[in-house]
Amino acid sequence: MKRLLPSTSARLALVVMGSFLIAFVLIGGGVYFAVSTLLLDDARGAVHADASDLIGLHQAEGLAALRAELEARINDGSDDPNAVYALVDGAGNPLIGRLPDAGRPEGNRGRWVEFNEQASDDGGSLRVIAVERALPGGGILLVGQALAAQDRLLGLMQQAALLALLVAMVAGALVGWLTSRWVARRLRNLDATVGRVANGELGLRATLDHSGDAFDQVAGRFNRMLDRIEDLLGGVRHATDHIAHDLRTPLTRLHNRLEGLHHEATGDSTRLGLARALADTDQILQSFGALLRLARIEAQAPDAQAPDLALRPLAEDAVEMYAPIASVRGIRIETRLHEADVRGDRDQLFQMLVNLLDNALKYAPADSVVTVTLDTDEGAARLEIADRGPGIPEAERERVFDRFQRLEAHRGTPGVGLGLSLVRAIVHHHGGRVALLDNLPGLRVRVMLPLP
Repeated sequence: MKRLLPSTSARLALVVMGSFLIAFVLIGGGVYFAVSTLLLDDARGAVHADASDLIGLHQAEGLAALRAELEARINDGSDDPNAVYALVDGAGNPLIGRLPDAGRPEGNRGRWVEFNEQASDDGGSLRVIAVERALPGGGILLVGQALAAQDRLLGLMQQAALLALLVAMVAGALVGWLTSRWVARRLRNLDATVGRVANGELGLRATLDHSGDAFDQVAGRFNRMLDRIEDLLGGVRHATDHIAHDLRTPLTRLHNRLEGLHHEATGDSTRLGLARALADTDQILQSFGALLRLARIEAQAPDAQAPDLALRPLAEDAVEMYAPIASVRGIRIETRLHEADVRGDRDQLFQMLVNLLDNALKYAPADSVVTVTLDTDEGAARLEIADRGPGIPEAERERVFDRFQRLEAHRGTPGVGLGLSLVRAIVHHHGGRVALLDNLPGLRVRVMLPLP
């Protein structure tokens, strides 16, 4: 989950910034369109009113009066410098200005046209909106309005919009970054709690801020789930402990009585039967002892104050202890041990080494080699124990770590199926990981423990 947090935060920041910019563009585009439409409608209304007044003058006083009025307006220019006029008589001769290259209007409603007109001051062109009206008795009147002021206003709006877009991008990026950091911090706190709980701190709970938001609700549900899991695990652990303790006492008494009868027995068959019964009770007592150790290890929280210890001497001691057993079967134990320090419990780590060596020697064929390797790799101590036995199928490798799980091919060998369960519990308690790999042929057990 920690590897996913940075990419998730980056995607969240991009989504927030993108949403911010899309909303800004949509609102800005809507405002620009509304303002431009309003300005154009106002210009059309002014042009239409002016054209109606001039048509009324033509109807009342004739073409000469209309021409004189237009010339006066053009020459004066004080009324409306943006006004544009053109007049054509019935024969098609231009009297004032010129008409745009287009068809002629039909009827009295006129025809709206838009064209560019050469500006007199800077040599540029102006956008003009105009209406062409057919005059009674022939002729065409054009009344228009140069949209210079409107275009300047729209240009200023575009510049302001671009500047605002830049500000919005910066603000959106800042808001997205702050939002992603806030979300990542909340998720990171929950992830840290999950990681510590997974490492054995079952009593730990996620911190609530009582804000009632989604993260607070998830943290509350997570805490309730942990409470339920802890209750269930506690019930199972207490039941296991009680069963183990309650049965261990009568089994110990039974073992002592059988041992006394074995010493007092005279017949060979009786002594043989009692010896087998003693072996069975020993195995049962060992199973209960292993169960109790496993329950205690799983219930322990990681000890941050655990001392640093050298793993190499522990491995040498375990190899020395099993060397006589290996020599009886002609098995040679080869070691390649380098210095590696870890932080943890000496007895538990020694128990892990003993269990792994016991398994390797149990299933290794006679006259073969068991290899014990200790080295450091990627900030962790790497311990590998390899044998040349039958190995474990890949599909069964996770299952053999469960309690009392044994492969069918191993049913006849000594043991009850708790050795690898203890190994995994010890490795997880020390913050490491264990994997079963191929040795071609055989099995290679790799344990990775973090360095201090």
